[in-house]
This record gives sequence, structure tokens and C-alpha cells, in this order.
Amino acid sequence: MDNVKGLLQALKLDTLSSAAVLAGAAACITGTMVVLARAVDGRLDARRKMQKARNLRHDSLLRAEEAVLHYKNHPKMDPSLILSLSLADLTNKLKDGLLRPEDVFYSYMEKTINENKRLNCCTAILLESFDHLKTLESNKGGLLYGVPVSIKDNIAYKNYDSSCGLLANLGQPAEGHSVIVEVLRRQGAIPFVKTNISQGMLSYDCSNIIYGQTVNPHNLKKTSGGSSGGEAALIGGGGSILGIGSDIGGSIRIPAAFCGICGLKPTVGRLRSSSFALSVDVDGLALCMQALLCHHMFALDPTVPPVPFNMQMYKSTKPLRIGYMESDGQCPPTPSMTRSIREVKTLLEQAGHTVRPRRQRTAGRKVCFGLFLTSKGGPLDPTLKPQVLPFYLPCWLRKILLFLMRPLVNSRIKTPFRHQCFRSVVELWEQHSAVQDYIQETLAEWRRCKIDVLLCPMFGPAYNFLYCGSLAFPLGYTAIYNLLNFPAGVVPVTTVTAKDEEELAHYEGLHRDHWDKLYKQALSRGEGLPMAVQCVAPPWQDELCLRFMKEVEELVKQSRKK
Repeated sequence: MDNVKGLLQALKLDTLSSAAVLAGAAACITGTMVVLARAVDGRLDARRKMQKARNLRHDSLLRAEEAVLHYKNHPKMDPSLILSLSLADLTNKLKDGLLRPEDVFYSYMEKTINENKRLNCCTAILLESFDHLKTLESNKGGLLYGVPVSIKDNIAYKNYDSSCGLLANLGQPAEGHSVIVEVLRRQGAIPFVKTNISQGMLSYDCSNIIYGQTVNPHNLKKTSGGSSGGEAALIGGGGSILGIGSDIGGSIRIPAAFCGICGLKPTVGRLRSSSFALSVDVDGLALCMQALLCHHMFALDPTVPPVPFNMQMYKSTKPLRIGYMESDGQCPPTPSMTRSIREVKTLLEQAGHTVRPRRQRTAGRKVCFGLFLTSKGGPLDPTLKPQVLPFYLPCWLRKILLFLMRPLVNSRIKTPFRHQCFRSVVELWEQHSAVQDYIQETLAEWRRCKIDVLLCPMFGPAYNFLYCGSLAFPLGYTAIYNLLNFPAGVVPVTTVTAKDEEELAHYEGLHRDHWDKLYKQALSRGEGLPMAVQCVAPPWQDELCLRFMKEVEELVKQSRKK
């Protein structure tokens, strides 16, 4: 009898234990299912957001196309004549009444729609621009009266997202216009389209998970550059005559050079934020800066110094003392880069300017560039993954990897592991102090060498796809002037020749390693693509920088006529 009771108790305990185990398993399964359901919901929500953004873009393009077709039923000027005008000629004809703003607006709108089909360069047509066109008479005295202007996606325009290619920014339309947009409107311009951007503005390519890859107007198998790549592609393709972008490491100059147009990074603080223009020619940039540096800007943004554009400096013909360098010391120039800058150097010397060789001073070990940030709030675009993934590692792990890699790899590969590892406010302050010392040392050297401006290479031509994220070291050609806060601009001067391509086959780079091979692969098959040079001036001498750019532009034009 006791044995029977014992057996029953054992069975009861086993049953209870099994029930507990099953209950625990069920709870685990339920929890896992909840997590999976949330993950699925998150992905579905992301897809819905992306699809909604794409639908809004498609709808705006479709409505704009319908408006253009309706307008074409009425007599108007030949669009090709309007699209062939420079910005200076266009504004003069509008001011004199020889052109109607409606004809100009619809000519550029039609061209933009067609170029977007070819280049994928727009994120939205600003449909309010059609109504804005009807009220232009109130700003007829503006310097940009009747000029359609494109703006980079990150620039705020009322009731439109500034997504920056990030899912987290979708569905958050701006409550008002940015200062730049407001000043443009008060000067009679018509912001009419937003243009594509690299994800988070973290790459010098132009691709994101929402709107996709923007391609080069001169070769659809090449990138347009970035992050202001949509702007450069649209202007380079003829769909816009003036565009507003931004530049924190080369984001205006790189795409401008890749797409064969002019672009300027002004002194930070001279204009609102780091925004400035891209245009087909230097006069267009100068006119835009003259229009923006006005009482409207100074009233809307008191942080901008009330210093109007110095037209006298821009128009000066005084011979310049020019510093000249062919390499930044870290990324040897390719054959097309070397040829481009040597040809310009010769033209400047023949024109009576003094050109003196100069070596680029390195920033030193204490100074680093904060260009490599992580992207949160959504999946990464394929163009960005090689650049960003190291920053998902903890700072302590990156320091260990940096220590282990030191004997094996060069400084270019260590860069992503070195940044963003400040452990205290003191370290961060030391970094800022080192930057200021570097700026003062550079200015002192310019004074010692008695140079007014600097002529230096612009890397290029435009890359093949999916290389920008893996190649950070060429950014030394552009980012150094963001660090120094020197105004810098690019001017297209030539195109890649068959001979340049032949010589590129023998390019070895600095270290003759995997990364130099990647760089050569990125630049290959570039025959016919634009090549540019970079013009640099001291801080707050933006007009001098533009004057230097104009000098280069004119000399190149004259040499082509011979």
C-alpha cells in the first residue's frame, strides 16, 4: 500500500514538473513571438514609410508634369533658348521684361522632370512653387527675380520632409521655411524642387534607402558624388541653373567636380549654417552670394555678420600671388589630376600671376576629422556600410583593434578606429585647441610665403558605384579646408583623355596596397568625364576665392578658343 502511495505521489510531482516546464516553454515561445511580431511590425512600418515617401515624390512629379503639359498648349518661347542662358543673362532678361517668369519656370520644370527620369536626382517637386509664381510681382526688384532654384533635401521648406535619407525623419514636415529659402523668395527666386542626398549626409556618394542612387549626368554608370549629389546632377544635366547645398567635408565641391559644374564652400558663419550654391559658372555663384548677403539675411539671422558682398574685390584685376600644390601628401594625384592642375598653373603664369610651389602641412596626430558618424533610425544604405560599420563597435574595442593593427596597416585604415574616442571633456577641449593652433600656424605660413590664394587638386573623376564608402583617404583634399574654415571652390577645367586612362593603369598610389588598388578601380573607365581644380582663400575672403575661381574659369575658356 505504501508503495502504491509513493508511486502516485511521484507521478503527481512529475506531472506538476512537466506542467511547469510546459508553461515556461509556452511563456518563452510567447515572448519570442512578441519580439518577432514587433520586429515584423517595425519592418512593415519602415516599408510603409518608405512607400509613402516614394508615392509623395511620384505624385508631385506627376502633378508637375500635368501642369507643364497644360502650359505647353499656350504660345511661349523656345525652352532651349531659355535653358542655354547663363544666370547673369537670364536675370537681366527677366529684369528687362524680355523674358516672362512663367516661360522660364516651366522650361526648367519640364527639364527637371525629364532629367529626374534619367538621373534619379529629385526627392520632391515643391508644388507650392506654382502658386508662388503667380505672386512674383511683389519681389520684382529682387536680384534673383524669376529664377527657379533647386534646394538640397536637408534644407527646410514648409510642409515638406527634410529626410536626409533617414527613415526616422520621414513624416516630420518642416513647420516653416529655412532662412536661406526665405531670403531666396524675398529676392524673387522660386525654390521649385528638392534634390537627393546621401544617407544622413555621411557619404560623398549620393544614395539612400528611400530614394535610391543618383547617377552622373555625363555617365550613367558613375556616381554624381555627394552629399549634394542630387543638386550637382540636376544642374550638370541642365535641369536647374542655381542650387543650394551644404558642405561639411566636401559635400558641395566633390559632386560639383564630378558633374562638371562650379561649387563654393564659403567661410562658416558668412552665411546661414554651411549652406551655399552650385552653378554652371562662377558668375552664378557670385550673383547668388550677392543676393543672399542682404538686409533680409541680416534681419532674419542676427548671427550672420552684416557684411554685404564685396563686388569690388570680385571684379579686381590685380595680379595674384598664388600658392600651388599637386598633392596632399596622403593620396598621390592620378594622371588626370596632375595634368589638370599643371595646365591651370601654366595658364595663370602666362596671365601674369605669381605661382609658388607649396607643400600641404599635415594637421598632426592630435587633430582628427569628425566625418565618420553612425546612422541610427533605420537600415543602412549599401553605399554607407563600409564607412559606418566600425562605429558600431565600442570605443574600448576599437582602441584594442587599433593597437593590434598598428604594425600591420597604414594610417588610412586606422582612421575609422581612431575617431570618436574622447574619454573626457579635457580630451575634447585639447582637440579643439589643437585645431585652433593648426589654423593659426597655417595662416602664419601663408603670410610668411606671401601668398593670397591657393591652387590645389580636386580628386576625380567621378567614381564607379559602391566605392565611396570604402575610400575615405581622398577626402583629405577637401576636408582640410573645412577644418581650417577657409573658403574653397571648384572649377571644371578639362576632361579625362584616353592618355590619362592609359597612364592610370600604371598608378600605384602611396602604399601600393589594397586600398590604392580600390582607388584605381573606382576611377577607372572615366574617359570624357569632367576634371576640376580647387581654389582656396583665407577665412572671410569669400569674394577673393570667387575672384580666383573666375580667373581660372576665364583662362580655361580662352585657351579652348585657341
